[in-house]
Amino acid sequence: MDLVKKHIIKNNTKLLLIVLDGLGGLPVENGKTELEMAKTPNLDRLAKESALGMHIPVDYGITPGSGPGHLGIFGYNPVEYQIGRGILEALGLGLELKDTDIAVRGNYATVEEFNGKLIVKDRRAGRISSEENKRITQKLASAVKNIGDVQVILSPGMEHRFAMILRFPTPLPEGSDRLPDTDPQKEGYEPIIPQGDGVAMVVREFLKRAQEVLKDEPKANYVLLRGFSQKPKIESFEEKFGLRACAIAVYPMYRGLASLVGMEVFKAESLQEQIKLLKDLWENYDYFFFHIKKTDSYGEDGNWRGKIQVIEEFDGLIPEFLSLKPQVLVITGDHSTPSVLKGHSWHPVPVLLHSPYVLGRTSERFTERECLKGELGIFPAFKLMNLMLAHSLRLSKFGA
Repeated sequence: MDLVKKHIIKNNTKLLLIVLDGLGGLPVENGKTELEMAKTPNLDRLAKESALGMHIPVDYGITPGSGPGHLGIFGYNPVEYQIGRGILEALGLGLELKDTDIAVRGNYATVEEFNGKLIVKDRRAGRISSEENKRITQKLASAVKNIGDVQVILSPGMEHRFAMILRFPTPLPEGSDRLPDTDPQKEGYEPIIPQGDGVAMVVREFLKRAQEVLKDEPKANYVLLRGFSQKPKIESFEEKFGLRACAIAVYPMYRGLASLVGMEVFKAESLQEQIKLLKDLWENYDYFFFHIKKTDSYGEDGNWRGKIQVIEEFDGLIPEFLSLKPQVLVITGDHSTPSVLKGHSWHPVPVLLHSPYVLGRTSERFTERECLKGELGIFPAFKLMNLMLAHSLRLSKFGA
């Protein structure tokens, strides 16, 4: 029985979820994390009046990808709903998905021949510009439109990334997307070529043709494919929680994930443009997902000073969010990205929940250590939606 769905009631409250991607951290200097080192007067003031806690994105000790991390805070148990990266990338770039499709995330890469073998020299082709990406993708798409009766659909992403859809004439059996990534994950190794018939055979032919088309490119002379995935069957956010929802994000993958659960998606080019969109859309929706990426990017680069700067810039925008007077405001991350690890980690993620119905006054700042003192405790990420609904008075009483 879906306990939450059974008890949902309607009202006019507004719920705002702000996700600072990769928010959580570990000590980087003088025993302090990025959040602890950042100067955040607005967040600190808000923290004193809010419920704080920590969420576990997937399970104890499990390091989440961005997809599972966001699914959890959207209220979907990521262990039950496993979604491929290719689907997220394709949706984020605005590609329509059908039941006959296999979606893939691609990287342009640099390869060179050595002793008769193809070796990956740079997995990201020197992080070519997005404009260069568009040119190369158009070139590739014009040359490879079909492989037999399979339609090939390509869309450029940001920098070296692109999305590909292989559209088959009829629906594929479940599990047809179980192909290994062709990306070896490290330079100096050969690309991995999928073996077998069916989808694998189509992929091999695409790689062969792509190599021929790109052979004269100085950097992006090959493609690496990751996250082969079929369109999943998933209940929409509005069906599950009774909320008209929208997403405002700069990066394609996060728009894609929101689209997958049925949120209406709005693209922005900057944080200021995101805030303008949020204000313009405020009267049209019940629930708003607002995504900030650079906390994660700097964490992955090991640039803790950059991560601190993004946190401080966000702190300066807190009054703009509060001016909208959301009944429930949540600030959290999809996972932790400690700068000292230069990647995602298994550590719990700080959560701030602001509403008229919190105990509050348990903590002094919005940091990892202060969140451990908070009234929310440590809880599974997919329970966050329960708390948001309860604090917006959208859940009825259980039992007599």
